[in-house]
Amino acid sequence: MSVKFKDYYETLAVAKTATQEEIKTAFRKLARLYHPDVAKNKVTAEEKFKEINEANEVLSDPEKRRRYDELGANWQDNAATAQPGGPQGSRRYGATDSADAYEFGGTGFSDFFEQFFSGSREGFGSFRRATAGPGEARTRSVRGQDIEADLLVTLEEALRGSERKVTLRRPSDNGDAERTDTYQVRIKPGMHEGQRIRLAAQGRPGYGGGAAGDLYLRVRLARHPEFSVQGDDLHSDLELAPWEAVLGTQIKTPILGGSTSLRIPPGTATGSQLRLHGLGLPRSGGERGDLYATIRIHTPPTVSAEEHALWEQLSRVSTFNPRTKS
Repeated sequence: MSVKFKDYYETLAVAKTATQEEIKTAFRKLARLYHPDVAKNKVTAEEKFKEINEANEVLSDPEKRRRYDELGANWQDNAATAQPGGPQGSRRYGATDSADAYEFGGTGFSDFFEQFFSGSREGFGSFRRATAGPGEARTRSVRGQDIEADLLVTLEEALRGSERKVTLRRPSDNGDAERTDTYQVRIKPGMHEGQRIRLAAQGRPGYGGGAAGDLYLRVRLARHPEFSVQGDDLHSDLELAPWEAVLGTQIKTPILGGSTSLRIPPGTATGSQLRLHGLGLPRSGGERGDLYATIRIHTPPTVSAEEHALWEQLSRVSTFNPRTKS
């Protein structure tokens, strides 16, 4: 099966020498542009947002990025030679036995990602192997292998819940013909990173009358341009101008699924946190976690002559000295 190479550097429009900070900045810029909540063309934006997330998933993870850079555009050729026992005992990444190539659709990840970053998985799905050997399978029933795949879930889906159509192309197995199954998967509100959705008896068939394995979809929360996740809580940066921090102000700030008005008290310091109760992700008891906005004070990069004169005037009349210990 031919799988198209994904140039993640091109997707994020960064150089191969980009630092982690440059990758983070590029992702946030593109994610803000293509996030389905703000984009005009929702369908196009949704696909682009998934591509951006996938690229960021790889390039922001040092180990994934190392593997990606190591194999490069000729990854299939390189994978074929990078087997256990090969040079320096390297591991075989991305290589697959066609008999084990279970291909998913609708998970939010490309075929390239599924095959290339499958970890210990083979093909496009991972298998929890049965313990019986070939000889034992003929004499007693053996339960079929479980199949696992990652499912990209947005924070909006984790907040409200959603349904997703997921397809699974099954190769010929145990004499059965190749087929594609379609599942309507329910994503419940409050699902978290690493949580698994179980589709009972939808894995590989068993042997000797044994039960079929299960199909598991492992939740991977999509990166958001504004929020990071810590448990049930969300965290974001809130940028203020110096005068807003000194004088206090009322501003409109993004929250998951919308925006809210937030009062900034006078004398707010950079690095301080404002807690917005109940604006995080759903908890198991039905309540929601909190949103923490961390204050970041930014100075203007350039000022006009009039502004410069006002800053000079302030410097003359102000008694504040940040280097004086109180």
